Amino acid sequence: MSTSIHNPVLRGFNPDPSFVRVGNDYYIATSTFEWFPGVQIHHSRDLVHWRLIGQALTRVSQLDLRGVPDSGGIWAPSLSFAGGKFWLVYTIVRTWGAGRPFKDTHNYLVTASSIEGPWSEPVFLHSRGFDASLFHDDDGRKWIVGIEWDYREGRPRFGGIILQEFDPQAGGMVGPVRKILQKQVLIEGPNLYRHGGWYYLMLAEGGTGWAHSISMARSRDLGGPYELDTHPVVLTANDDPGWPLQKAGHGELVETPAGEWYLAHLCSRAFGPERRCILGRETALQQVVWSPDGWLRLSTGGVHPLVEVAAPAGLPVMPWPARPARDDFERDALSPEWSTLRVPASEGWLSLRERPGWLRLRGRECPHSLHDQSLVAQRLQTFRCVAETRLAFAPTHFTQAAGLVCWYDTRTHFALRMTHDESRGPILGVVLTDDGKYQEPAEGTLSVAGWSDMYLRADIAAPRLTFSASPDGMRWQRVGPDLDVTKLSDDYGQGLHFTGAFVGLYAQDLAGTRAVADFDYFELREIA
Repeated sequence: MSTSIHNPVLRGFNPDPSFVRVGNDYYIATSTFEWFPGVQIHHSRDLVHWRLIGQALTRVSQLDLRGVPDSGGIWAPSLSFAGGKFWLVYTIVRTWGAGRPFKDTHNYLVTASSIEGPWSEPVFLHSRGFDASLFHDDDGRKWIVGIEWDYREGRPRFGGIILQEFDPQAGGMVGPVRKILQKQVLIEGPNLYRHGGWYYLMLAEGGTGWAHSISMARSRDLGGPYELDTHPVVLTANDDPGWPLQKAGHGELVETPAGEWYLAHLCSRAFGPERRCILGRETALQQVVWSPDGWLRLSTGGVHPLVEVAAPAGLPVMPWPARPARDDFERDALSPEWSTLRVPASEGWLSLRERPGWLRLRGRECPHSLHDQSLVAQRLQTFRCVAETRLAFAPTHFTQAAGLVCWYDTRTHFALRMTHDESRGPILGVVLTDDGKYQEPAEGTLSVAGWSDMYLRADIAAPRLTFSASPDGMRWQRVGPDLDVTKLSDDYGQGLHFTGAFVGLYAQDLAGTRAVADFDYFELREIA
C-alpha cells in the first residue's frame, strides 16, 4: 500500500534536518538553538508518519547554554550511522549577532549505540566555523566538512567550505585543513556523499531566508577541485513569493532499500501580508533522482518544493499513535514535547514529584534573562489552536509572577500572568515584550482576590492572539487586548532570528525567594 508524504513532515520549529536510514528505520535530527535538551530526533518507518523520540543532548556536560544569545546555541547538527553506532556532530554558537564580525562556534562529536542514547561525552573538534558535518568514506576514514567563518575587514564572512580528517582512535582532528570550495554567493550547510564514482557536495545557498536554496558540486577526488552543477539550484522557492513552502534549503539525502532517493530540507509557511513564519523553519521531504549526466534533480523536473510527494512504493504504511493534546503531569519526567530555555529541567526549579499530578515551578530570573529562567514550553505547530492550564499560585510581592506565555525569544513574548499588587492584592494581567520593549497594557489587568481557582487560556487564530481567564474552567473572561501572534516569528523585529513560536508555562521571583507556582495540566489543542 502506498500513500503520499504531506509536507511539512515535522511541523513547527524543526530546522536544518539531518537525515539518515538505518535498516528499515529513518531518523531526522534538527537544530534546537537555545532550547534544552539539544537536537530533536524524529523517527519514521515509511517517511510519511513521524514521531518525536527525544533529544540527544540531555546533560550540561554535553550542552552548556547558559548565557548564549537568542538564536545562538545549537546550529545544524549532523547525524550519521557507521560501524554499528550513531555519530552526532553539533555546533554550539556562543557569540553571534548583527553588527558583530565575530562568531564563537565550538564543534563537538558524540556517539551512541542506540538512537535513544545514552550519548557519550563530547569530543571537541574545532571552532573555525559552523554547520560541521561528518562524512564516512568507503575506505573507513572520516572527514569533517564545514564553514570557515572569516571576521576580517574586507573579507567575505562565509569564507568557504573546509575539510579535515577526524581520527576516532586519536579522538580528534588530524592532518591539514583544506579549503575545497568557495563561491561568490553565500554557501553553508555542506554535506558530502559518494555516488557513482563521484564525491558530491550538497550546499545550502543564499542564506536561510527567502532566497534560500540547495545547490550541488562534485569531484572525482575528495579534496577537489569541485565542479559546480550545471543547474544553479536543485531546490528553491525564492522566485515565487506565493509558493506554499518558502525558504526551502539546507538538505540531506537518504536512499531507500529499493533505490529511491529522498531529500529532507527545511522550509517555512508564511502567513498574512507581512509573510511572517510564526511556526519557524520546519522540515519537508522531496523525492529526487539522479539525472543521466549524474546530477541530483527533483523527481518532478522542477525546483519548487511540493506539499504532496509520492511516498516510497515498497514501504508499508506505519502510523504512530497520536500525541495527546493534554499533559496531566502524571509522569516522573517531562515528555519529549517539552523544552526548557538554556538550562535542563532540574529538581531545583522544576518538579513533578513534590506535588504529584502537578508541575511545580520555582520562580527564578525574569523572562529577559539569558541564564536561569523557570520556563517550559512546547512548539507551536499550527496557525489555529488553544492553550490552557490551571494555576495554583500565591504571590506576595510584585516581583513574583507566574502564568501562561506565548514565546518567541527574550525580546518578543506575550504572557498572561498572576502577580501581586500592593493595593489590590492578587491580580491577573497581560504583559508584553515587543521587540525589546516591555509593556503592561492598562486594559490588561483583572483583580482575582476572590477566585478559588485560576484557569488561564490563550486562543490563537492567526493573526490574532487573545488571553482569557476563568475561576472554574467554564466561565471565561477576556483579559487584555487583541495581540498579533505573527510577531512571534523570525520575520519580525530587529536583527536575524532562527527559531519559532512556543507556548508554555513560566514563573519568576526577582526577590530571590523561589516562590512556588503549581500547574495542574497543560493542553495545547489544534482547532479546525
